[in-house]
Amino acid sequence: MSQKIDLILDIAGVIATNFSPIFWRDLSIKFGVVNDDLIKFRNEIRTDLWTGKIDEQEFWERFLKKFPIIDKEYAKAKLLAVIQPLPACAEIPKWSKFANIHLLSNHRLEWVNHIIIPIEDYIKSVTISSTIGFCKPQFEIYLKVNSHLDNHHSVLFVDDQEKNLIQAQNLGWSTLLADKEGKWIEQVSEQLYS
Repeated sequence: MSQKIDLILDIAGVIATNFSPIFWRDLSIKFGVVNDDLIKFRNEIRTDLWTGKIDEQEFWERFLKKFPIIDKEYAKAKLLAVIQPLPACAEIPKWSKFANIHLLSNHRLEWVNHIIIPIEDYIKSVTISSTIGFCKPQFEIYLKVNSHLDNHHSVLFVDDQEKNLIQAQNLGWSTLLADKEGKWIEQVSEQLYS
């Protein structure tokens, strides 16, 4: 049997829904906060949050200081509720028979654990930006994943943002942009099963 390929999957927008913009829009409507103000806050805090410079508690503290009208418990529950598995998540057990599967995501582990835990037996490595201090498209996060790969000659990385594919290509990985319709799932299956 030939050596398995290394299949690297993003989480948000690939195997799970992206909480933004649904989360922010919901808070805007429910609590009467201007959506543009929420998006501005998100953009200001994004790098510190994704790279772990601040922890989840500090995120919520800053969030509530900026938007005291928003109920924290509602916001926390809503954030987790909108992060749901996408159809590709169900393919991972089958794909794992033909590929070493790795997850690479700009996220908070606390917010995606409920996605990872049901499939963890099929995953070889998980690299989450908040736990290692770098986020895509910083080259260091790709190097971290690269250290987990078995087959450096056959690597496929799937992400839903084109800007995140460039550094992967620089490492010699094949890349695939995940389309919203999920057609990319068929492409991965064809490549693995052929």
